[in-house]
Amino acid sequence: MSSALTDLFPFPIVQAPMAGGVSVPQLAAAVCEAGGLGFLAAGYKTADGMYQEIKQIRSLTGRPFGVNVFMPQPEYADPAAVDVYAHQLAGEATWYEAELGDPDSGRDDGFEAKLVVLRDNPVPVVSFHFGVPSREVVDTLHRVGTFVLAAATTPDEARAVEQVGADAVIAQGIEAGGHQGTHRDVPETDGSGLGLLSLIAQVREAVSIPIVAAGGIMRGGQIAGVLAAGASAAQLGTAFLATPESGANALHKRALTNPLFVRTELTRAFSGRPARGLVNRFVREHGPYAPAAYPEIHHLTSPLRKAAAKAGDAQGMALWAGQGHRMARELPAGQLVEVLAGELASARASLTGGGVL
Repeated sequence: MSSALTDLFPFPIVQAPMAGGVSVPQLAAAVCEAGGLGFLAAGYKTADGMYQEIKQIRSLTGRPFGVNVFMPQPEYADPAAVDVYAHQLAGEATWYEAELGDPDSGRDDGFEAKLVVLRDNPVPVVSFHFGVPSREVVDTLHRVGTFVLAAATTPDEARAVEQVGADAVIAQGIEAGGHQGTHRDVPETDGSGLGLLSLIAQVREAVSIPIVAAGGIMRGGQIAGVLAAGASAAQLGTAFLATPESGANALHKRALTNPLFVRTELTRAFSGRPARGLVNRFVREHGPYAPAAYPEIHHLTSPLRKAAAKAGDAQGMALWAGQGHRMARELPAGQLVEVLAGELASARASLTGGGVL
């Protein structure tokens, strides 16, 4: 990674931006203070809501941090398919005594308004998910001193990230929890994503910009592994989800290691886009029938997810988690960064000393 970007955080540890209230300022600040790069998640927030969180994190830490922004989505959903799915969810609405949301509640997540805030109030790092910003957008952020990153799930997507002038690419393996950052949502490719190590190798040969590796990383030894494979830093989400600073619902945190939830899978059940989460009743009953319709399905199911959380029913919640979820540790975020850094150092010493990782 370029020395200028590396200098922002002493340890090659990035806390993934987790939308939906998980990546709160307290979490990101704790990671930054411990020597990692903490991230705020602007997804599903208004531009002013994002700005308020930026002000809050600045009151908590003087260290560099990042903000993640969702790219606007093209209109390709089939309204009839969305209606059919809404009828299927009628029983859920009755059960939770909630109304289904309006699928036409907005497509761009306040993208332009957020860019205005980020240009007028520059932050050290901005990353993009669900696509690639234009070169003009990247250039305007560069002019105010912001480093730009974007997610990619294939070598071709990584090339697109490099072509717009981004400073680094976030290579997201299929092991990752939450939404896959695919640039185009193609249902025919569901489940065919690349594992992280294979992805790093292919992206390394496809682009010359630095790589941040993301997907199922829970231990310092894994960080050492992705660094050895060619990444410059590792991005961890699920590992930080269980920390006390995380804004995740307590049910969600407990579910990570609850023996009731034995596996994860990619599902469109809650949002209409592939996202990895713990398999619960909602995923089993509705996942096979959810159409490719993001953010329509996200808006549709939002009241159901909130009602399930209020009722204390984890079987109706979106329990986003990566494949390493059972390795989650309930440590304070700053302590977790220190533990990961220690594990990384030990793994590197083992490698250089001829030991086994």
